[in-house]
Amino acid sequence: MYLLVLYFPLFSFLLISLFGRFFGRQGSSIIAFLLMFLTTLIAWFSLFEVGVSKGLVHLTLFTWLNLDTLSVDWGFLFDSVTSLMLVVVTTISFFVHLYSISYMEHDPHLQRFLSYLSLFTFFMLILVTADNFLQMFVGWEGVGLASYLLISFWFTRLAANKSAIKAMVVNRIGDIGVVLAMLVIFDLFQTLDYGSIFALVPYFYGSSYTFLNISFSALDLIAVLLFIGVAGKSAQIGLHVWLPDAMEGPTPVSALIHAATMVTAGVFILVRASIIFEYSTYSLNIVTFFGALTAFLASTVGVFQNDIKRVIAYSTCSQLGYMVLAAGMSLYFVSFFHLFTHAFFKALLFLGAGSVIHALGDEQDMRRYGGTISLLPFSYILFWVGSLALMGFPFLAGFYSKDLIIEFVFSSFRVDAYIIGWLAILGAFFTAFYSFKVIYLTFMQYPSSYRSYLDHCHDSPLIMYIPLLILSLLSIFSGFIFKDMILSPASGFWSNATTFWLSNSIFWDAHLLAPGLKLMPLIFSFSGCFISFLVYKFSIFTFTLVGSSSILNHFYSFFNRKWYFDNVYNEFVMHKTIKAGYNLFVKSIDKGFLEFLGPLGLAYFFKNASFRASSFQSGLIYHYAFVFLVGLLLVLSFFAFNLSWLYFLEPGLLFVIILSTLVLIVFN
Repeated sequence: MYLLVLYFPLFSFLLISLFGRFFGRQGSSIIAFLLMFLTTLIAWFSLFEVGVSKGLVHLTLFTWLNLDTLSVDWGFLFDSVTSLMLVVVTTISFFVHLYSISYMEHDPHLQRFLSYLSLFTFFMLILVTADNFLQMFVGWEGVGLASYLLISFWFTRLAANKSAIKAMVVNRIGDIGVVLAMLVIFDLFQTLDYGSIFALVPYFYGSSYTFLNISFSALDLIAVLLFIGVAGKSAQIGLHVWLPDAMEGPTPVSALIHAATMVTAGVFILVRASIIFEYSTYSLNIVTFFGALTAFLASTVGVFQNDIKRVIAYSTCSQLGYMVLAAGMSLYFVSFFHLFTHAFFKALLFLGAGSVIHALGDEQDMRRYGGTISLLPFSYILFWVGSLALMGFPFLAGFYSKDLIIEFVFSSFRVDAYIIGWLAILGAFFTAFYSFKVIYLTFMQYPSSYRSYLDHCHDSPLIMYIPLLILSLLSIFSGFIFKDMILSPASGFWSNATTFWLSNSIFWDAHLLAPGLKLMPLIFSFSGCFISFLVYKFSIFTFTLVGSSSILNHFYSFFNRKWYFDNVYNEFVMHKTIKAGYNLFVKSIDKGFLEFLGPLGLAYFFKNASFRASSFQSGLIYHYAFVFLVGLLLVLSFFAFNLSWLYFLEPGLLFVIILSTLVLIVFN
């Protein structure tokens, strides 16, 4: 039964991609809906049997590779980490499939879109259920391939193709780190199996490994290389530039990539391989620093974006920073809990944004929205639910996970605890600011859209609002319902998981934190909402002030252009790399050395040789007679006489004869 959770999405992809034109749009939609519904039911059952009932399922199908000392089985591991991740992936994927049936109903390529969604889900489930690093890497690369297909689904749009290529290239940088980590792991442990590696990690504590002729701590090296892959897939600072551009795909794609699947794969690997990070010396500090900086950077950039989907995309990047920050502080269960709750309200926000975009003629610029409270009342309510959960409003899902991370940061015994904590709190402030900005510009401000769009504006069909309604309920109650099961040490939820963390007093010290510090995230969130209301309520004065001040103008430009990361990469990395590559490989090697020895050189040689040979056509009969005589002598010398006679001929004399003949031929 457990394997059906993998087979159903694969069957959906194969059936729709191969026979979708025979099933038609309605038949393909029914197949995708039913198979994903069954997959979701099995995933929830596995959570009960594996997570709640403390079971453990390990299935081995067959031996995949058996090369010398490398033996890899095609196996599947269902433990607490896997079961909880299965629920997140399948539930969000099912709602996205259901939403897409109505959202993409007028698209002529609906069958292809549904098949790509199923393929994406299948590869994500392969990544989650794998019991070894190599099989995990199959799913890791598979979601990258499927994301490329989904982002460039509207392939006639240049921006969609460029964004898909950008996502693929940036993720390949992170994938290099994962490949190198697997090579080091195999060289060190002689296996890629999770269970064997995690059991042997303590025995390699303090051992060294030579990489690039430099000696490193072996576990530090593996952890840092794995984190490079995590940074690429989960959009941490430096490799985060692909995530906002992934918005060029259809809105359901954004919900699927951002809420539950691809971007959370990196956090899943941090939790799965937590014992490696625990026994490394410095990697956790690196993870913590990158997580805190990503949470702050992405939230500041999100404030100054005007595209509704980009704002939510930077919100995803910021929340991923919180997850990585928690993992860097050895709070893997808290990180995973935030991953769990974040999936529901982020999917709600993306799909809600899709409803607004769908109703307003596919317009995504919030400056052209407004005045839609009475036109889109259901979307307005759902946006409030998702945004409040994102802000960490009391007793909603985000309150139990995000605010808990900030509390743990302040209760830790780290030198930089207050620096990291204030970065996290400022991230919460800016999160609340742009969350209210989206609501105000979309629904509350004076209408700025076209009259024709407003005349035909209406709430989406029921089939689109069923997933939104269920997601809103999960955004409200999922934190309260699951917090004791996932966070409480007494629940034993993680007892059968391969995840391991050292005993950490931070969990207990967080309960003794001063009430003032505990209230700081809530205070800053409400402050962000209030300041956002003042800024956009009196936007004329705000924008006049910004436009009249050169300092504020530069300040706005800095954040609006995403801290100039794209400019730096394009001007100082990409352009110079392309120019250096062109000069070296194209001009020097391809058009230089290779062409001289290859086509161009041969053509030049035969051209000159033919030109010299044509000079024999002088029109003088004694020249022709001379050439004829020389040719005849050569033929008689080599064929009419016995060739063995040449062996007794003086070599010097033979050389003089041949050389003289050639000189006469060349110089007439």
